[in-house]
Amino acid sequence: MWIYQKKLEFPVNITNPDLRMAKALMAQYGGPDSELSAGCRYLTQRFSMPDDRVRATLNDIGTEELAHWEMIGVMILQSMRGASISQLESAGLLGYYTLHDHGVFPADPNGVPFSASYIECTGDPIADITFDMAAEQGARATYEHLMNMTDNEDYLAPLRFLRAREIVHYQRFGECLNILNELFPNGDQNKRLM
Repeated sequence: MWIYQKKLEFPVNITNPDLRMAKALMAQYGGPDSELSAGCRYLTQRFSMPDDRVRATLNDIGTEELAHWEMIGVMILQSMRGASISQLESAGLLGYYTLHDHGVFPADPNGVPFSASYIECTGDPIADITFDMAAEQGARATYEHLMNMTDNEDYLAPLRFLRAREIVHYQRFGECLNILNELFPNGDQNKRLM
């Protein structure tokens, strides 16, 4: 179904590790609005979509979100590279270290582990796509917040790339919403279920 190229979608090379950024990036690795959450959400929602074009879009974007999750994981790993226990403690990562050492684990910046409850799927195509559009805007805002936290180009270049992709995903989901509104002009999706 997929062909995996053994390279990141956009290069990541953090040469000056920053534990503060490692912790902040965890929002996009294991938080409720993370790349993992988005990827799982879209790949789950595709099954109940009544249109091949919408299903394909969810498949494409869901797959790309997993590639973004991979990028964030590499950024976190490189941001923690060589950090001592005292440095991790100063950055508020001692609890994380206790459970995961320098490993990359899907949790948010507060240490709350990823939960399947973050995956939104109502089975209502219009509700799900509308939720997806909002999620993409939320991800865009999170990337902007992360970009505001640093002036290091090693972080800014991949973050700009990821932010730009969220905008494209929002636009593609807008196209999907138009398709669904054409299929269900009165918003009555129950006819689809009969």
